[in-house]
Amino acid sequence: MKKILPIFSYIFHPIFIPAMATLFYLFFNTTIFGTEEKLFVFFQVTIITVIIPLLFFLILRAVGKIDSIMVAEVTQRKIPLILQCFLIIILVRKSITIQRYPELHFFFLGALLSTILALLSLFGNIKASLHMMAISALTVFVIAISLHFQFQNTFIIAFLILANGLVASSRIEMNAHTNKELVIGFILGSIPQLLLLFLWL
Repeated sequence: MKKILPIFSYIFHPIFIPAMATLFYLFFNTTIFGTEEKLFVFFQVTIITVIIPLLFFLILRAVGKIDSIMVAEVTQRKIPLILQCFLIIILVRKSITIQRYPELHFFFLGALLSTILALLSLFGNIKASLHMMAISALTVFVIAISLHFQFQNTFIIAFLILANGLVASSRIEMNAHTNKELVIGFILGSIPQLLLLFLWL
């Protein structure tokens, strides 16, 4: 089990969560969008939240600003989080608009708020688990859109709840976080999503 747990840190790396949330949203929302639009939205989100950050990671590692994709050091987290804020702002202003994709729009607004809070916490030398922040936000969002679209997906929700525990165990097994940092990450990820539910659910 000790060899298997670290896999969940890579599968549910924060960089992949926006694309996963987009997939769930497009899958559950079956009545509005055509296949071409769904593909366009998914690839757009993937390019902005996965491809561009990966390219920046390679640049930052080449110049010695980051030493691992897990970004373990507090001082190394500031630039990636600032970049993430800018990329999410671009998405919600230019692409994932409230008029066309309201539910997904509010997910990204919640993600932006979580990212800002995680960034601000670094200046207090508080290290939140970005993995827990991401997976908890995704879990709340999937539960919410399941209720919103009245889509029965007990298995998916149960799996995501289990995934929260597996990711937390994985981060502990890899000596990446303390229990306190995991709890902070969970709170930073879930609370903004829960608060924004009042605006669209």
